[in-house]
Amino acid sequence: MARIEHLLDRLEVFYGPLKPPPRDPFTLFVWEVVSVHAAPGRRDAALAALRRIPALTPDAMWKAPRGKLEPALRLAGPYVEQRLRALRAGVDLFRRTPDLPTILRGPLPAARRALRPFPHLGEAETHRLLLFATDHVVLPVDARICRTGLRLGYGREEDDFRRTVRAVRRRLAAELPRSAAAYRRAALYLSHHGGATCTEANPHCPVCPLLNECPDGRRRMAAGARPPVS
Repeated sequence: MARIEHLLDRLEVFYGPLKPPPRDPFTLFVWEVVSVHAAPGRRDAALAALRRIPALTPDAMWKAPRGKLEPALRLAGPYVEQRLRALRAGVDLFRRTPDLPTILRGPLPAARRALRPFPHLGEAETHRLLLFATDHVVLPVDARICRTGLRLGYGREEDDFRRTVRAVRRRLAAELPRSAAAYRRAALYLSHHGGATCTEANPHCPVCPLLNECPDGRRRMAAGARPPVS
């Protein structure tokens, strides 16, 4: 078994089953918009409220009154106006390209091009949509996955964050089976771990299930164990 699969097994035991992002391309786009600067619980509450309106198809959201969309989006936290603008722009793109879901499930270069105009979809978000909604075998590396990967020894930090991401992606992908299912599992658990335990500031190394396999965590623990200098 490759090292990364062993690590993912540990994360799966530690966190239990995790809820994946939506499989429908439009719903996943909405999920991405409400995820920005929102804790998972608040994001899920906002998505559930949009589903009740209902407003989780391009036509339904286009017709939904602002007076119903605003309270739903407010459940995700601030930036309501920015979220509304991003959703309206995305709805317009989906409505103007009714065969977009088919394009996204087609050849990867065309699928990537079709997503470039969408607001709030950087490289990681684009890859996540293509992986979870259309089964393209691309590994999304967001900030959480990148941080976790670096601490576990997958790649090294470069001057350019994009080069760092590419290095982490290459190292992780080299150990993963090349399948959408394997990539989804890795993306889901590594990103969750980066948000819940392997946080940017003050990572929770003492309770981390990967501590024994993590060079960075072991260094932190060793540094914390040293007696203070008199």
